[in-house]
Amino acid sequence: MNSSDQTWWKSSTVYQIYPRSFCDSNGDGIGDIPGITSKLDHLKTLGVDVVWLSPVYQSPNDDNGYDISDYRAIMGEFGTMTDFDAMLAGMTQRGIALMMDLVVNHTSDEHEWFCQARSSRDNPYHDYYIWQEPVDGREPTNWESAFSGSAWSWNEATGEYYLHMFSPKQPDLNWENPKVRAEVHDLMHFWFKKGVRGFRMDVINLISKPWLADGTLPDAPVVQNGFFQPAVDMVKHGPRFMEFMREMRREVLDHYDSITVGEAPCATVQEARDITHPKTGALDMVFQFEHMDLDSQSGQGKWALKALQLPDLKASLSRWQSGLHGQGWNSLYWNNHDQPRIVSRFGDDSPAYRERSAKMLATCLHLMQGTPYVYQGEELGMTNVAWPTIDHYQDIETRNMYRVATQERGQPPADVLRSIHAKGRDNARTPMQWTAQEQGGFSSGTPWLAVNDNHTHINAEAALADPQSVFHHYRQLIALRKQHPVLVRGRYELLLPDHPHVFAYLRDDGVHRVLVLCNFSGEVQDLPCSDLPALKGAFALVGNLPEASWQEFQDCLQPWEARAYCLAPMVPGPNG
Repeated sequence: MNSSDQTWWKSSTVYQIYPRSFCDSNGDGIGDIPGITSKLDHLKTLGVDVVWLSPVYQSPNDDNGYDISDYRAIMGEFGTMTDFDAMLAGMTQRGIALMMDLVVNHTSDEHEWFCQARSSRDNPYHDYYIWQEPVDGREPTNWESAFSGSAWSWNEATGEYYLHMFSPKQPDLNWENPKVRAEVHDLMHFWFKKGVRGFRMDVINLISKPWLADGTLPDAPVVQNGFFQPAVDMVKHGPRFMEFMREMRREVLDHYDSITVGEAPCATVQEARDITHPKTGALDMVFQFEHMDLDSQSGQGKWALKALQLPDLKASLSRWQSGLHGQGWNSLYWNNHDQPRIVSRFGDDSPAYRERSAKMLATCLHLMQGTPYVYQGEELGMTNVAWPTIDHYQDIETRNMYRVATQERGQPPADVLRSIHAKGRDNARTPMQWTAQEQGGFSSGTPWLAVNDNHTHINAEAALADPQSVFHHYRQLIALRKQHPVLVRGRYELLLPDHPHVFAYLRDDGVHRVLVLCNFSGEVQDLPCSDLPALKGAFALVGNLPEASWQEFQDCLQPWEARAYCLAPMVPGPNG
């Protein structure tokens, strides 16, 4: 953590690698660490500064590595610690920092701590986890797991329930126990000393539970039919959360020149300010999900689809831009391993407009204030998949939801699959498309998850060879942030807030100004020029159409078009 406004991660771009799906070096169908090492020049060419590596720790893989059984060992199917060290050296050689995933709200139930903890109430590790007595012969609270069903599982050996906000194989750690916090600090030091530069912290704002004075936990509000109720919103940013995070900063983060981002479900702008304030906070930025919930029906969960209304998206992103300016820092993302492909979601993935809308979405995001994140394949404009049956899907959340929706709630399978096609996490996890060859050049074997059929024309080899590709547009955006400090430091101002199709905003650092114009529709949009800044003396910074069409200002935007202009420098007033 560094309180300077010149911290290196503010002008950096982060690239997320989901190792299982990135590149398979040995033909077993599973991406691995040597595969990542073999593709580092792809990242160097793209121009990214940091890699966020999703978990590669030892794990039973109940939740694809987010259930860790040994924080200091590498999962065998990914390689060895020697492979990891070689990958890290290759990144360092190319000027790329490595950010690991820190998953410490919970462990695997196969972690030695939990194996000990569940054996006896007297075991020294028992208090590493959260246990409660039955209430009226059943679960102690009505909390619903994020992966469906109860957030409590019975442990026969001790006659208690243990808490798991996610899978039953992901028991929650008891952060009230100082020994747990010391263990976490110790494992962070271990990775920092190996040369890792930071951590993305998985669901970190859930670590402090809302304990009552009598040592029990409260029920969640009843918002849906049945006994079990969503509980994340009442667990997040708990009473001791900031205390725990400031302790982590003091004991660990202040000792390293690091980059940190906390995944913070249901976080508010004020909570994000608390977490990321340069002087009183603990982390550099957070991942929040407000803009990722706008194409779901309010209060119905992510699977209840609705069409995105652009004014809602503008209002959400602008609230975070303004709310954290000078008091924290934004992370900018459209995609990650839990989110569907953005070009299929907010863009148009048809052959006519896939590349153009992918470039527009990238332009809109990367020119805002914050650190941009690129998820593997996003720089190629990779798309969602739409497999015909649930048997094609691997994701635990998706499969659980399908079972509950079809068997317990009687929903038609076709309707449930429609939601999965739009929002399922496997959309992001199909293997990286490197070439037009069989299996997309990902593996010489049978991939763990099927490759998207469109790899024959959407792939890295083709993208690098085409100067007008989505890949080269991302390269240009990444470079622009380093060339123009206004894109890093400048304040953000939303224009045309109510326009149903045009997203327009200004970046302004008091000297330089940049105007960004994006068309989120498949129709030509006239620009209300009287509501935009004067463009006299402006020059074109970037666009997603052939250059001749945007070098001179036009008073309309073509379908899915994006343009940005540097406006004439501001003239100082009489008082300077």
